[in-house]
Amino acid sequence: PDTHNFALAAGVFVHNSAKQGRNRENQAILPLRGKILNVERVRLDRMLGNNEIKSLIIALGTNIGEQFKLEDLRYDRIVIMTDADVDGAHIRTLLLTLFYRYLPEIITTGHLYIAQPPLYKISWGKEMSYAYSDPEKQKILKSIEETSGKKVKDAKTAKFDKSKKEEKGEEPVEESAEAVGVDIQKIGTVAVNLQRYKGLGEMNPEQLWETTMDPERRVMRKITVEDAERANHTFDILMGSEV
Repeated sequence: PDTHNFALAAGVFVHNSAKQGRNRENQAILPLRGKILNVERVRLDRMLGNNEIKSLIIALGTNIGEQFKLEDLRYDRIVIMTDADVDGAHIRTLLLTLFYRYLPEIITTGHLYIAQPPLYKISWGKEMSYAYSDPEKQKILKSIEETSGKKVKDAKTAKFDKSKKEEKGEEPVEESAEAVGVDIQKIGTVAVNLQRYKGLGEMNPEQLWETTMDPERRVMRKITVEDAERANHTFDILMGSEV
């Protein structure tokens, strides 16, 4: 209880980074190869013939349908980890449909979560912080401003142009995933680096652990069913026969 995590990782990069960055003692990863079956439109027998869904149910240990037993659930938290793009959102919706229709007790007992990666990495001097929303980003910048006592200048996007550096006889700056497209803001003499993340898919194992998988620091959205009738109606509209 409260320790064992089971992540449903969609996307090759998410899966590889999660597998390398996890704590092997209590974090398991199931790679989802593409989009799972839309269970809203198929019968149970056909659904159980789908390899992705079969693997998922076996890994959970609860069985499904009349044989479902919540007490056999092997993990305390089931975490959906997908890229922050259209495909990732679609896979997340398909998984939520599966849990809502066939494994609702996992939702109602608070075992289902969605991984929430940060939107920004903010670093200045030897300090670093993650922001999970635009208001949080502004709050961190305001805090830096108050600490330094200087106003934030307009943001300028850092361009790392090797040819211009070479013309001036300077050493070219080595481009890296961290450097390209980073916004730099000046607060007095302090340079604040703002890196915008597009989601889990572009994080290396260390970043994924630090931002999304470390129990001490991660932020996760717990899935709840506040209004079953409304949720039922929404899934029917999104995933039913007449979308």
